[in-house]
Amino acid sequence: MASPFRLDDKVALITGSSRGIGLAIAHAMAEQGAKVVISSRKMDACEAAAAGIRAAGGKVAVIPCNVSRRDEVEALVAGTRKTFGKIDIVVGNAASNPAYGPLGKLSDEAFDKIIGTNVKSNLWLCNLTIPEMAERGDGAVIIVSSIGGLRGTDVIGAYGISKAADFALARNLAVEWGPKNVRVNCIAPGLVKTDFAKALWENPEALKRRTDRTPLRRIGLPEEIGPIAAFLASPAASFITGQIIVADGGVTIA
Repeated sequence: MASPFRLDDKVALITGSSRGIGLAIAHAMAEQGAKVVISSRKMDACEAAAAGIRAAGGKVAVIPCNVSRRDEVEALVAGTRKTFGKIDIVVGNAASNPAYGPLGKLSDEAFDKIIGTNVKSNLWLCNLTIPEMAERGDGAVIIVSSIGGLRGTDVIGAYGISKAADFALARNLAVEWGPKNVRVNCIAPGLVKTDFAKALWENPEALKRRTDRTPLRRIGLPEEIGPIAAFLASPAASFITGQIIVADGGVTIA
């Protein structure tokens, strides 16, 4: 009997996947048999990430993309179809956070960049790919959000707003496309040891404060998030849609 966790013959498009959580997701899906598309802004970073997957025996393609530009998102989708013939799984992982401080000091430019990269790009990606999935009667979308969308903060409020919007985006798309068997879910990681979150964990005192309030007494690793996305994309999660899977070591319940 085939494992319900396998992704054989599936094609997964993963944004922001040259490093960190996105790369961990690409590895996890490739290990389960999916063909994966590595995508981020820089070609050299994408090629380096793809080399690691190829070395492990995975099937991978590289298509650079700045998700804040619609024409590049369209080219990413078209390039994936040209390379692999279809798209079965979409992972919206690319994100930005150019602002740190209270909302009262947030510039319009920074807010627009955060919403455009973290929310609008995911909507573009879904609108360009889900109809194809619906025609086949099968597909999975995973949006990598954050526990920042569940909690208030005095320093990364705009980022939190964008991540809460991703929750709403996933729920609404799940309702719209559920009748065609397309599932849409979110992952909400806590603090994970990535370059993106480096400012939040590289300070020893700040890290100690965080881990002291976390039931597991540590922060997460990208490799602990990748398998969650692979699970949500697999037949094992066939009755899960519109949900937020929190992976934070317990910090939001403590």
